[in-house]
Amino acid sequence: MIHFTLNGEPTQSTPQTVDQLVASHIGDPVGVAVAIDGRVLPRSQWGTQLSEGHVVDILTAVQGG
Repeated sequence: MIHFTLNGEPTQSTPQTVDQLVASHIGDPVGVAVAIDGRVLPRSQWGTQLSEGHVVDILTAVQGG
């Protein structure tokens, strides 16, 4: 198990990639951005393995004004 923060909440899970985390929490990744430790991670790097202590933010685009 690894421990990390997801959208401000302490979380623990088995080791996984950013792709897997997004799929399990959001589903369709259209309009989704991910930041790890305050840095936006390009989608081409979503195969990155999460590590102990990471701070992960998953953001979704919302239409409106």
